[in-house]
Amino acid sequence: MTEPEDFAGDPTRRALLRAMLPHVPFDGWSDAAFRAAAREAELTLNEARAACPRGAVDLAAEWHREGDRAMKRILQTENLEGMRMRDRVAFAVKTRLRLVEDREALRRSAALFALPQNAALGARLLWETADAIWTTLGDRSRDGNWYTKRATLAAVLASATLYRLSDDDPALEATGAFVDRRIDEVMAFETWKNGSAANPLLRPLARPLDWIIRHVRAPAPPTDLPGSR
Repeated sequence: MTEPEDFAGDPTRRALLRAMLPHVPFDGWSDAAFRAAAREAELTLNEARAACPRGAVDLAAEWHREGDRAMKRILQTENLEGMRMRDRVAFAVKTRLRLVEDREALRRSAALFALPQNAALGARLLWETADAIWTTLGDRSRDGNWYTKRATLAAVLASATLYRLSDDDPALEATGAFVDRRIDEVMAFETWKNGSAANPLLRPLARPLDWIIRHVRAPAPPTDLPGSR
């Protein structure tokens, strides 16, 4: 999935984000912090609004996507060939969490995207991270598994991010152990799901669900529109 409204190469947005980050721990992703960032980046408010129509919300989303891009660069350069897929996914999630050095900025970001008006964007950003992990790790599924893999991983990312907020250990060992437990739970469910078709009690339910999954199609790149049958 490509990033919607990808401003990765926009120097104005990058300058605003760099100027705003020092204000976030004190003022949050707020309009006051956005205005201060515009002044420090030597931009008029109109110029700043042109780069970020939603103001601080756009910069919070860009901060998240910067982390995704950094994670993808690491995954592309690491030698993961000797790892099981379960371990590759866990490594990717832990890498993404370690890239968040400013825990207070993360806390403020979580609060921002918990607001009703921003919840849809927050869910989309989690989905983008899950998609970036699976795509970078070489996932080739194009049926309903494309969706289930990303949905379950997005749930792992959401819970692990909240756990990360309470972990003040620079090594994030407790967070890493939490991620391992969540991944193991997902793998246990996948094992159960794969074996349900052979269970005579579950077979009447499993077969229709399997048919539906096989006939759903992932979005054709580069669009981010929903899949179709």
